[in-house]
This record gives sequence, C-alpha cells and structure tokens, in this order.
Amino acid sequence: MMAENNEMNEWEEALGDGGKGEDSDASGQGVSQGEPAQEVEARPLDFILDIPLEISVELGRTRVLIDDLLQLGPGSVVELDKLAGEPVEILANNKLVARGEVVVMNEKFAIRLTDIVSPMERIKSLR
Repeated sequence: MMAENNEMNEWEEALGDGGKGEDSDASGQGVSQGEPAQEVEARPLDFILDIPLEISVELGRTRVLIDDLLQLGPGSVVELDKLAGEPVEILANNKLVARGEVVVMNEKFAIRLTDIVSPMERIKSLR
C-alpha cells in the first residue's frame, strides 16, 4: 500500500497535478483518486473516412526547357525517365505509398499494386 502511494505521488508530480488528488479522464472531467477510473472505449476510425486524400500515379519524369514545352502540340511525344514495364509509383498526397503496374480493365487503365512501401521506407523518404 505504501509503495502504491509513493507511485501515485510520483505520477502527480510528473503530470503537474500539484497534489490536488484529481486526475482527468478522456472527457476532461475530474475523477477523484478514490474512485476506480473508467476505461475509455477506443473510438472507431469512422471519423477519418471522409477526409479527402489525393491519389496519383506517376509514370515517370522528365525535364524540358520552357521553349521545348511551348513547342509541344497534339501528337508530340515526351520521353520519360522510366522504361516500359517498370513499376509506376502510387502517391497519396504526394507521398510514395506503393508501386504497381499498369493494366487494362474494361477498356480503362488501372493499376495493380505489386509493392506497398514499408513504414521504414516512408520515414527515409521524409528526409
């Protein structure tokens, strides 16, 4: 019991409670130390489902001079830095999240995911 009180005092000091003997639950209401703390239910992730997310597919890149860009017209060919058949990059809000290959489904282009970028790879790309 004595060790439990010492541990509680350490938590109060660390949290800056000032020895008031009250903690806050997830709703922000005070809970006295004598009452058992109510567990807060984990909220489902439904509240983030309507957040807009821009998904884009990058086939390749190239650099052109403004003069060359102004010369482009219907039928012009722009050479990219990737070879035919190389994986394309799938970006979510301009961050690489996966790689895939271009396929045709019902006469429309589609992407078949072949590789999901690992969390470590995503962290490295932030630098």
